[in-house]
Amino acid sequence: MGGPDNKTMEIEDVVKVYTKKWKWFVIGGTIGILLAFLYLRYATPEYAGQVKIHIIEEQNASSELAAFNDLDILGVGGINKVEDEIEILNSRSNFIEVVQNLKLNIKYQVLGNVKSSEIYSDRPINVNFIESDSLINESELVFFLEPNNQNSFGFSLEEDGPFKSYTYGENIPTSIGDIVITPDAKYLKNYIGKKLSVSITPIFKVAEGYQAKTMIQATGDKSNIITISLTDAIPQKSIDILNRLIYVYNANAIEDKKIIADRTSNFINERILDISSELSSVDQDAQEFKTERGITDLASESNIAVNLSAANRQELENARTQLNIASGMNQYLSEENGFEVLPANVGLTDPSISSATAKYNELALERKRLLKSADAQNPIIVNLDQQLSGLKQTIQSSLSGVERNLGLQVNNLSGQLSRINSKIYSAPTTSRKLRDIERQQQTTESLFLYLLQKREESQIAMASSSPKSKVIDMAHLVQQNPVKPKSAITYLASIILGLLVPFGLIYAKNLLDNKIHNKHSLEDITKDVPVLGEVPKLGNKDAKLIIKDDRSVLAESLRIFRTNLDYLIKSKKEGVLGKNNKVFITSSVPGEGKTFISTNLAMILASTNKKVLLIGADIRNPKFYSFFTGDSVDKMKRTERNKDAGLTEYIHNESIEVSDIINPMLVHHNTIDVIYSGKIPPNPAELLMSDRVKELFDNVSQKYDYVIVDTAPLMVVSDTLLITPYADHLVYVTRAGVTETKAVEFPLQLKEEGKLKNLSFVVNDVSLDNLGYGGKYGYGYSKTTKKWWKF
Repeated sequence: MGGPDNKTMEIEDVVKVYTKKWKWFVIGGTIGILLAFLYLRYATPEYAGQVKIHIIEEQNASSELAAFNDLDILGVGGINKVEDEIEILNSRSNFIEVVQNLKLNIKYQVLGNVKSSEIYSDRPINVNFIESDSLINESELVFFLEPNNQNSFGFSLEEDGPFKSYTYGENIPTSIGDIVITPDAKYLKNYIGKKLSVSITPIFKVAEGYQAKTMIQATGDKSNIITISLTDAIPQKSIDILNRLIYVYNANAIEDKKIIADRTSNFINERILDISSELSSVDQDAQEFKTERGITDLASESNIAVNLSAANRQELENARTQLNIASGMNQYLSEENGFEVLPANVGLTDPSISSATAKYNELALERKRLLKSADAQNPIIVNLDQQLSGLKQTIQSSLSGVERNLGLQVNNLSGQLSRINSKIYSAPTTSRKLRDIERQQQTTESLFLYLLQKREESQIAMASSSPKSKVIDMAHLVQQNPVKPKSAITYLASIILGLLVPFGLIYAKNLLDNKIHNKHSLEDITKDVPVLGEVPKLGNKDAKLIIKDDRSVLAESLRIFRTNLDYLIKSKKEGVLGKNNKVFITSSVPGEGKTFISTNLAMILASTNKKVLLIGADIRNPKFYSFFTGDSVDKMKRTERNKDAGLTEYIHNESIEVSDIINPMLVHHNTIDVIYSGKIPPNPAELLMSDRVKELFDNVSQKYDYVIVDTAPLMVVSDTLLITPYADHLVYVTRAGVTETKAVEFPLQLKEEGKLKNLSFVVNDVSLDNLGYGGKYGYGYSKTTKKWWKF
């Protein structure tokens, strides 16, 4: 487990990756400062304008919508929401109207060598269009002017094109129709001889641009105060736009209220006409209903009818009683044959019958008294009988007349009672129908009066429409100095960006890097397997072979390599038969410098007056022939012996002795023996399996202090694996910037499988700034200075 020290070392390694490239950070920061200076030098400063308004909450009672609110036509309304008002303020239509009012779609500029400056208020010319505004507002055109004097100017559609002379007020044909240029003598004189540009942009594009630049926000969550700000290169323009935006917002709000009020008034007028007609119809229905039913006051007439019904019923009962009495008495008289006394005071109201009945009873009593003393034949009695018969007939005749009259009276009273009762019984229905008519009449009349009232209120509201907002702070500059660009922030951002660019490049390079770069990066992979050293990268003019008493970086690194190898040989020597001096040099793939390491290792070992043998065991791709020729030929002397014999010839031909293939070499005052690879055989793998190979290594191991064997790449062919059992030490060469980390895992896996023993590594071609031993060797001798521009 890694402790705090390991973590500290990891952090130091990460920091070191970037500190090694400090020059790039200095260059990046310097370039950032330079770019910031150029930007600030030529950037157009912008000024911030601000206005603060208070959104007025409308009360339903005073709003022109009050008529509809009472009718509940519009539902909930009246109270403005600040969020909604912000959206309305920032609407595209509002900004289009602002651009139209201020004519911001026409931009005047005076051209400069580096940048152009806009002319806003003191315009030397004015552009007039022949075509309609609707066409101009959707058009796009750029042209250039060059005032010559107070009377003429040059005109061109291209900035560097030929200018055609025109006089002010003359029609100029363009793609959007004829235009007329008129001067403003007050300001024109300041621009004579200068080149001006006039750009016409569709209004909606300009409006959308200012809409995006305008910031509108409430001062608090529950506040009705809104702050509107806008930055622009011309302070007065930002102020004008803000003031015009508030004006347009309020004007549109008032216009909307007037439109609603007009629509309300029109609606009410239409309803008044309809309801007036309906009210007249209802009044006519009420009149006709009362006339038809003969109704003046339904309640009074109902009371009278009830009273009449009671009186009529009483009369009818009396009449029926009289009729029954008269009928009974008449029937009695008809059945009575004698002259008995008749009932008197039976209830008949006819006085003639009562008097006749009284006379009849008087005579009947007289006759009855006389019969006591006389018989029926008595003339007096006969005379009485005649009188009684006459009275009886008279009474009967009167009763018949009374009976007829009472019958008629009963019939009349019954009909009258029926009519009265019918009127009484129909009173509720009549009352209900009359109430329906009166209710409709009252409702229509109330609605008519209500609409008349609301029409007056709507007219009053329309005449007194107020803005939706109140300006708290008129449009003004937030500060007199430009808000953009800010020098401190610009320089800081540029420096940070200048530092981030090299940082990002280095980070990306390291992130994507899967190569070995130095001893430290290799040790992170090999763990317990030793890394004996690292060999620096050489320039094109640097010598590829070290010389005697060499103090170069290469020589010093090889001495460290030699020291570590000696320590490894001595530590492994105990308990091992032989000298333990056979060192095999291999690599993953060709081109990683194993031959370079082998020869220089042999040279540095020979410089200690040790007997060193260098064997070229890469019989597929021999390199020693070319390595000890060319640039080194004047620095070595060769004692030729069996010039054409090499390792392959020795293995193949048993008649060749070891001494026949050894070539003593004097290279830069260092003496070494070399066994060349020999000719390339057709079957190198089978050849290396010969017992002659073991005999060779056993022989030379006893005669030399060091036997350095340059073998074939381990990952390409199996040659090296065939002879590794004869190796005491296997040095695996990796090349900085070439060998991938995955390639290192291959020999480590072979070691775990027991196919390799005494494995160690060396890193070749390490750049000076990646060397793990201070970056330089030799303490000032033969220094190699890295160019400052190299990454």
